[in-house]
Amino acid sequence: MSVIDHVRDMAAAGLHSNVRLLSSLLLTMSNNNPEMFSPSQKYQLLVYHADSLFHDKEYRNAVSKYTMALQQKKALTKTSKVRPSTGNAATTPQNQSLPSEIEVKYKMAECYTMLKQDKDAVAILDGIPSRQRTPKINMMLANLYKKAGQERSAVTSYKEVLRQCPLALDAILGLLSLSVKGAEVASMTLNVIQSIPNLDWLSAWIKAYAFVHTGDNTRAINTICSLEKKSLLRDNVDLLGTLADLYFRVGDNKNAILKFEQAQMLDPYLIKGMDIYGYLLAREGRLEDVENLGCRLFNISDQHAEPWVVSGCHSFYTKRHSRALYLGAKAIQLNSNSVQALLLKGAALRSMGRVQEAIIHFREAIRLAPCRLDCCEGIKH
Repeated sequence: MSVIDHVRDMAAAGLHSNVRLLSSLLLTMSNNNPEMFSPSQKYQLLVYHADSLFHDKEYRNAVSKYTMALQQKKALTKTSKVRPSTGNAATTPQNQSLPSEIEVKYKMAECYTMLKQDKDAVAILDGIPSRQRTPKINMMLANLYKKAGQERSAVTSYKEVLRQCPLALDAILGLLSLSVKGAEVASMTLNVIQSIPNLDWLSAWIKAYAFVHTGDNTRAINTICSLEKKSLLRDNVDLLGTLADLYFRVGDNKNAILKFEQAQMLDPYLIKGMDIYGYLLAREGRLEDVENLGCRLFNISDQHAEPWVVSGCHSFYTKRHSRALYLGAKAIQLNSNSVQALLLKGAALRSMGRVQEAIIHFREAIRLAPCRLDCCEGIKH
């Protein structure tokens, strides 16, 4: 068992800090004595070292090491073409256990997205031939294309995810959000619905979210309520959250709050949708509840926009507009697609007399959620 095998085993065991230390030392030894490790061993060391950096959230450093690994792999491929394998038993298993070059490129793209360098992420994934793209690569590409406004490419990638994984529900939502007809999306899941028991609800689920994305809120509410009452999906937190959001959209704030409370009782660690819930509570003057909700959400995670928006709502409704502005900006920094964060920051800017800046934020909210009337109201006021 070689030292590289030990590094690989530690990486597989999740001993990232140990991998980082050992691989760093071994790479220095390799630099000082290039004959110490074979090209394939050097490639493995670079990948495992980069993986440990990725785990420590040192994304720029990880990209640098992944790039070096890919260069090493390129040189390795050229060498193997010049010197065909002799087929000896010692080298074959080693080549079989080499980290996947496709996986390395995916990790690089993940680093770029964490660094908010989406164009670089798309470039690295676009360089992977279509036939070699795994479902997670197509899913990441689809989301990146959608974010960049490249709708046709996004649709193609989402469809490819569904072709490989017909129960990829987030890919289904992606297609529906890009105006692909519900019937067309449903047809892509037909075989799996017919072949697996207890999936009869999926057609209605797709229909419900098709209504959501076309702005037919009343029919969406009716379909989801029907799903909730007549199937095994009663008390599903995601459906309750969607229902709460739909009630909010149609102006039924009482039912929206009720459904958010139900969802929260079922899952006390729920974050999604809590920004709207906090906003509704603030509008009703339940500021103590808003403050408590914000504190609870921060205890769950401060890496999501929702806690910052909820605290921002509390600040806004207690006339602390500068603080609301800061909290809204922080939320946008964490999630640039957070409609509530954009509305909060816009409202704070308007209250501070910075109307033109406010309008920019309201317009971005309208672009992200054209079916939501409250986004338009921001500009009218």
